[in-house]
Amino acid sequence: FSPLLIPVLFLGGLFYDFLNSELPPGIDQPLKLRFFHSLLITTMISGKALEKLGICSDLSLLRVVLDGIPPRRDPKLLIKDLKVDEVPMRIYQPKGPPTGKRRGILYFHGGAGTFGSIRAFERICRYIAEKCNSVVVSVGYRLAPEHPYPGQYFDCLNATLYFMRNLEEYQVDPALIVISGDSCGANFATVICQILLNRRDLPKVRAQILLYPGLQGLDFHLPSYQQNASVPILFRKLVIYFCFRYLNKESVRLEDVLQSCHVPESMKRRYKKWISADLIPDRFKVRGYVPQKPTPFKPEVHEAIKEILAITFSPLLAEDSTVCQLPESCIVTCEFDVLRDDGLLYKKRLEDNGVQVTWYHSESGFHGILAFFGYGVFSFPAGKEIMDSIVNYINTL
Repeated sequence: FSPLLIPVLFLGGLFYDFLNSELPPGIDQPLKLRFFHSLLITTMISGKALEKLGICSDLSLLRVVLDGIPPRRDPKLLIKDLKVDEVPMRIYQPKGPPTGKRRGILYFHGGAGTFGSIRAFERICRYIAEKCNSVVVSVGYRLAPEHPYPGQYFDCLNATLYFMRNLEEYQVDPALIVISGDSCGANFATVICQILLNRRDLPKVRAQILLYPGLQGLDFHLPSYQQNASVPILFRKLVIYFCFRYLNKESVRLEDVLQSCHVPESMKRRYKKWISADLIPDRFKVRGYVPQKPTPFKPEVHEAIKEILAITFSPLLAEDSTVCQLPESCIVTCEFDVLRDDGLLYKKRLEDNGVQVTWYHSESGFHGILAFFGYGVFSFPAGKEIMDSIVNYINTL
């Protein structure tokens, strides 16, 4: 594997990006985004090549490249690493003496359940801990496919249970526990909040913070999926591809899933009241939206990928009797994100069930923008605005 191949692959990734991606007017710093997306494409192409050579899996290379650069030691924070039931956790505590008990914030990172790490999201957790004078717990749940689905949910739940049972050790107020995450981590946070509703032996969660969450696997033709199908960093096809990788399935039915052939007609009818383009405000359809034509149900496709229709994977399908009990919520959506409408639909469901929702919409943001937060010239202004909106929300609790 010659080093000369690296610049060739990068140029190939850049060429692929120009041919296949779309950068709509208004997106944050498009040239910088195109550069990073080309790097991602190069990494994925290189990973596939290394996998065919028997050197490593394609996900291994992706994990290394996206693992982040450790920041310098922070004199204002006490940072502690530990493992609970084989699940790594990193706890950030302000060093200054508390004036009272602090908030406790659990954070589940994104990465499609197959990549991402505590280290990759270090800057986000440090920022929240400092700006909110709070204890932040970053959970390094084990990744698929090596650690099979739905193990990620159990890892997040076990880490949450440990923290909630040891609040006194960290001087955390049991009335101020926040569960948060981005992308698939926001999915985990949503599910954990739903599970904890039945735990009478634990403190009640004060709030959930969901950053550009992915919450359903029924409809990949919502307006945001159509409008942002080719917008970096998360293409519509990549959503399905990573779903298959996460579930350790062969992605031979990708196009059928995109066309919703995996969803039985009875399920489409049942959940149309919660998952439908009709429920998306008209202002989010102005960039072009074409209603999907009916597609036939294919039982073999359903069997191949039926896990994404479970409530665990698609918590947007939880019953009203569950949703109405959920804590106050903060939801962040980005305009140029295929998952935008998942957040909008969950916002509507929560509000329809009497749950207070604080919503921040980034008009120039894209999916995964927070992965660049804290990297100086390599970060995006919209990401800083999102982080400050989160900090402001937490400080009101």
